[in-house]
Amino acid sequence: MTARIHEFLRTRDDDGPCLVVDRDVVRDNYLQFARSLPDTRVFYAVKANPAPELLALLAELGSCFDTASVQEMKLVLEAGATADRISFGNTIKKERDIARALELGVRLFAVDCEAEVEKIARAAELTGAQDIRVFCRILCDGAGAEWPLSRKFGCAPEMAVEVLEHAWRHGLDAYGVSFHVGSQQGNTQAWDQALAASAAIFRECAERGIRLSMVNLGGGFPTRYLKQIPAVEAYGQSIFEALSRHFGNRIPETIIEPGRGMVGNAGVIEAEVVLVSRKSRAEDEIRWVYLDIGKFGGLAETMDEAIRYAIRTPHDGEASTPCVLAGPTCDSADVMYERIPYDLPVSLSIGDKVLIEGTGAYTSTYAAVAFNGFPPLKSYVI
Repeated sequence: MTARIHEFLRTRDDDGPCLVVDRDVVRDNYLQFARSLPDTRVFYAVKANPAPELLALLAELGSCFDTASVQEMKLVLEAGATADRISFGNTIKKERDIARALELGVRLFAVDCEAEVEKIARAAELTGAQDIRVFCRILCDGAGAEWPLSRKFGCAPEMAVEVLEHAWRHGLDAYGVSFHVGSQQGNTQAWDQALAASAAIFRECAERGIRLSMVNLGGGFPTRYLKQIPAVEAYGQSIFEALSRHFGNRIPETIIEPGRGMVGNAGVIEAEVVLVSRKSRAEDEIRWVYLDIGKFGGLAETMDEAIRYAIRTPHDGEASTPCVLAGPTCDSADVMYERIPYDLPVSLSIGDKVLIEGTGAYTSTYAAVAFNGFPPLKSYVI
């Protein structure tokens, strides 16, 4: 937690759980990505945290933006970025949204099947838009990621060639390939296999007379929770070596889509202990600690206990005991850590404030709107 966040929380009016994000940390993260992958364009994943203040900061720094909807595009444009710095990275798009993106000036689109290509081609004909670039997302092994991605996005590498040729035959620019190695990826070598597959697609397309230009390396860059993580420089070096290994002297254009790695460590959630209890009078060491925030209030990534946040209390350093950590809603799924209980101080009691660190990404955007009547997570950017 930064000194700025500490001072903000010390003086704020207590109005329930809140997220506080320090812009200076985000600035430092962006510059670190830019230094570590100097020949790669940064497309910030807006879904991680779309706070207007953060988008304006990143636009000023020169970042591009990975968006998943027209609404995210509008937020980016309002923040001062131009449409040529926006990618429509969602592979599942309504045709009217594609047309609206084209009207806004966006020309870079993700696909993973021929049907999606055809939607873009029809929207292009409808709007008269030209110079539209598409890249095909391929399936990728997310081994090593704490938040692995499913088969929902991407196609088999051998199918990608057909998809890109389909785009080329429809008058679109078959621009390149993309993949995602899984969110919170702790293995710096995770990009190697996907880059090998990407290079093979480049070669096959070239044999068909289609010259690809770009590889979208996706996200996956981690933020620190409870475990140490490699430095961004280690990822940059590993990716560069893999690019050289698989593409030789003809290294393509590259882009990255950091989200968690850009804003995760910039945010802290302050929450309150609502209840501490046990489930039986028998000699049960496990206590239940209920906070005023849970899965539906912004901590959705505790699903399956995938992301284990660092939690700070006023009693750290005192004797601790295993606890089940749960949220306040009337839903039995609103339990964050039970399979692997979380050690918390024995002296932790009702009314204590706790700090949940590393929560700058995928918290305010995952927060439910008024489930059980609880208001959405308040968010402050300082």
